[in-house]
Amino acid sequence: MNIFINPGHALGGEPDPGAVNRELGIRECDIAMTIGSLVANYLELAGDEARLIQSDNLMGEAWGPCVVEEANRWPADLFVSIHCNAFDGNARGTETLYFPGSTSGRELANCIQAELYGTLFLLDPDWSDRGLKERSDLAVLKYTDMPAALVECAFIDNELDAYFLMHYGDEVARAIARGVTDYEAMLYSNRH
Repeated sequence: MNIFINPGHALGGEPDPGAVNRELGIRECDIAMTIGSLVANYLELAGDEARLIQSDNLMGEAWGPCVVEEANRWPADLFVSIHCNAFDGNARGTETLYFPGSTSGRELANCIQAELYGTLFLLDPDWSDRGLKERSDLAVLKYTDMPAALVECAFIDNELDAYFLMHYGDEVARAIARGVTDYEAMLYSNRH
C-alpha cells in the first residue's frame, strides 16, 4: 500500500515549530520528523511504499507543498500525521484523532492507538490512554481522500512524556508502523 507520513508542523521549525519544551530544548517539529522517518522506514521494510513530507501546509506555498494535495495526488492509500501534544505541563498520554463519520479513519486510528498505548504501557504502567478523538477542524483529516489518522504521541510539555519522546522514539515509531500494518491486515482479512 501507499502510506503518506506527515510529521507535524514546519520542516526546520519555520514558520511553525509546533509545541516547544523550552526547559529541555525540544520542539514538536523535530520529534515528529524523527519518529516519522522511522515509521516510513519500518513500513517500507514491511513491503509498503512510504512517502514522507513535513510541511506547514496552512501557511501557503512559500512554506512547502500542501501535504493534503500531495497525498491526494500520489495517490496515498492511508495518511498518518504524527504530532506531540501540549497543555499545562501536567497532562500525559497518547491519543489518536480521526475525522467524524469516517469509519475507515476511525479503524486506522484505533489500530494505531492500540499499538502505541500498548507499547508505552509496557514501558510505564502509569501511561495514560487518552483514546480516540473526533476532530472536524483539521485539514489533514478533513480533506484527505483516504483513511487518515493524526497521532498525538505524548505531551511534549510534560517532563515524563518528554523523556519518552526523547529516549523511546524508535519504540513509538515501531508501534505506529505496527498499527498501520494491523489496519492493512484487517482490510485484507475483510476481503478474503
